[in-house]
Amino acid sequence: MSRTTVGWVVAAAAVVLCVGVMFFRPAGAQQAGAAPAPTGGAKYTIVETDITNLLVVDNSTNTVYFYTVEPGKEAGEDLHLRGSLDLTKVGEKVLKPKKAEK
Repeated sequence: MSRTTVGWVVAAAAVVLCVGVMFFRPAGAQQAGAAPAPTGGAKYTIVETDITNLLVVDNSTNTVYFYTVEPGKEAGEDLHLRGSLDLTKVGEKVLKPKKAEK
């Protein structure tokens, strides 16, 4: 093979290797501490509901919100915010919920 041919083969192999590294690296190889890229998913996720209670996650702020009807009220009444929890603290020894303001 001529030097030109070997040079082109080496260059092509380098391009394939670079593309492979860029597109097929594991998710854990992302920059440490960097915020995850937006995925275009849902802003809210309903975790649980039984018509009188509602647990919902705000995916953009990583916060869980808890809503419930007033004590003694029936299904279909207004749901009131009771508290929230910051999910960025998950993994710590204690999670401290935040009570809603009245």
